[in-house]
Amino acid sequence: MTAPSTFGLSSEARNLHWLLTNLVEEVPGIQSVAVVSSDGLLLLSSDPGAAADARAVRAAAPKGPRGSAADLATVVSGIGSLTVGAGRLLAFGGVKHTMVAMEEGSLFVMSISDGSLLGVHGSPDCDMNVVAYHMALFVGRAGHVLTPELRGELRRSVESAGTGGGR
Repeated sequence: MTAPSTFGLSSEARNLHWLLTNLVEEVPGIQSVAVVSSDGLLLLSSDPGAAADARAVRAAAPKGPRGSAADLATVVSGIGSLTVGAGRLLAFGGVKHTMVAMEEGSLFVMSISDGSLLGVHGSPDCDMNVVAYHMALFVGRAGHVLTPELRGELRRSVESAGTGGGR
């Protein structure tokens, strides 16, 4: 994984980047990760393609859905919305996590705080229990620091990386 630039970010933002990097590097079978705000905006990603100059790397070796952090964020946001709606419709309460096992991989979505979501794209042979456990650890560590101010900082960081301004 190519670590995103954390230059100029607050210590809380750098800590979240570090937690995300560790999640991807230390848990077997995780291919990509995205943290998405309640309004569906990408806040944090393991995808090196989030930086404009990584397009060639992404094309050569896609790691996430189609190799794109934006694609993963869109899917995570959509699944999050769908499951929240299902929980309300069926009066089952808030959604804690969602796991989808497919032939060629798995998708995990877990609530963080204030509607923010953690999404993980796993390989077909990943241990779903291990991935879910490590996601819960991430959520436990990240949930209390993911304030509106930090979400704004992370969003600006993603936007500037996409335009090349974050280097």
